[in-house]
Amino acid sequence: MKAPSAQPDHFVHDRLPPPEAWPTLRYDLPELQIANQANLVQALFDQAERAGHIDRPLLRGPHRTYTYRDARTEAARIAEVLTQDHGLVPGNRVLLRGGNTVEMALAWLGTVYAGLVAVATMPLLRAGELGSIIDRAQPTLALCDGRLLAELQAAQTQHPVLATIVPFHTAPDAADLLQRAQGKPGTTPPCPTSADDIALMAFTSGTTGAPKAAVHTHRDVLAGCEAWPRHVLKATPDDIVAGSPPLAFTFGLGGLLVFPMWAGASVYFPDQPYTPETMVRLMRDAGVTICYTAPTFYRQMAPFAKQIGLPQLRTSVSAGEGLPDATRQLWKEATGLDMTDGIGATEMFHIFISSPGGESRRGAIGKVVPGYTAKVVDDDGNELPRGTVGKLAVIGPTGCKYLDDPRQAKYVKDGWNYPGDAFTQDADGYFFYQARDDDMIITAGYNVGGPEVEDALLRHPAVAECGVIGVPDEERGMVVKAICVLKPGHTGDAAMVKTLQDHVKATIAPFKYPRLVEFVTALPRTETGKLQRFKLRQGAAASPSAASPNSTKTT
Repeated sequence: MKAPSAQPDHFVHDRLPPPEAWPTLRYDLPELQIANQANLVQALFDQAERAGHIDRPLLRGPHRTYTYRDARTEAARIAEVLTQDHGLVPGNRVLLRGGNTVEMALAWLGTVYAGLVAVATMPLLRAGELGSIIDRAQPTLALCDGRLLAELQAAQTQHPVLATIVPFHTAPDAADLLQRAQGKPGTTPPCPTSADDIALMAFTSGTTGAPKAAVHTHRDVLAGCEAWPRHVLKATPDDIVAGSPPLAFTFGLGGLLVFPMWAGASVYFPDQPYTPETMVRLMRDAGVTICYTAPTFYRQMAPFAKQIGLPQLRTSVSAGEGLPDATRQLWKEATGLDMTDGIGATEMFHIFISSPGGESRRGAIGKVVPGYTAKVVDDDGNELPRGTVGKLAVIGPTGCKYLDDPRQAKYVKDGWNYPGDAFTQDADGYFFYQARDDDMIITAGYNVGGPEVEDALLRHPAVAECGVIGVPDEERGMVVKAICVLKPGHTGDAAMVKTLQDHVKATIAPFKYPRLVEFVTALPRTETGKLQRFKLRQGAAASPSAASPNSTKTT
């Protein structure tokens, strides 16, 4: 029986999909049996105390380290600022705006501790994008890093529902969130939320267009802790975690806050954004043992890792976009470590297919994470024979619940989640990523996965980054187009086009080579590092037959 809701503000509850549109949620393993009354922040701190970790480091930064006990007190104080000073009640939405800092982590913990709904946003969003989120989530209060106030204040003028902005990272300013929290006793107990009360609203990263608001309950997040972290990552209290995914992205929230707390580990947060070189130096200096980032960043870090060395790093987690085998091998050559690859989704909270480094099969992401079931199906949901390309369908303890969005019907069908990826599965249960299911290129009757061509191109020493799409063609229906960023010292001319085409023909089936090649200085990416192929397609559609010195087509 469900526990009664402790959230008198039912704004989010009332805008969830109707019951018949929900995914089927399965809690088949003993560890997935979550108590019906559960506040996830309380549960994680209580677990740390029971395990004897309460006085171990949790949040490490350049100026101060917070133990689990310190962080629990600080979360309670922040909750008191929000509820006592600002009158917020459980279920109210709180917009959070900040990078990966200790203060941002504490703000998130305090928000959820109070039974409020955390709506974290990416630091690079502009006023217009923030305004769209405010329209959807209807927060009356925001917690914002003082260095990022301008865009939020601009959004506020157009969206007065956001009545109050409380800054952080501005101490000793008296208005600073943590400064104000010091005047609170920190004795208020956590909100006794139902496990099915709302913990957070995560806006998707926009790789396929307009972001959607995915809703997760306290039960969802705690169940997520008992799946991939328990069975694949296997972090320990001695681990120090760092990485680049923003806390506003569920890959970052899980990897850089919630999952380390579940394991009794600690997280290092810098005060400034990373570059590939500074991230490697920071990891070495801080003794980081687990790293999270996206494939593109691993590729950029590899030469620095080889030069500087990362002797204490033991696990490198890659997710957020497909991992080219060329990048996996480059990182392994630089560090000696085989990456732990994974595929997850904002809608599913975190990773559901993965295998530990060293246990995967070359070219495969891995096997389904215990607690989940996954299959490759046709357009009607029928499971396909092993080795056949089809759509991925997933079911487990987490699933998609969009806030008031008709796209729910596309993501959830007959209780199964459809993340929008094309896969094959081999006879041993390993899953091989092919493309986003709308990125499959059908050219002259052949199916070509863009990521496979990208992986081939990245094996050429001249290519720094690339994106591969299909563009309309009268003769073939579609042709493969590669948009490439070259490394310094290489020229994007007709000779380079032929060189890259010949390289792809020699690396994979020749029919997959890019008949169109374009050279650019940068690719469009989300703040989480994902390639926005829809923008590449939009650019191609705007000038489908454009010819320039940097765009060459061959037949």
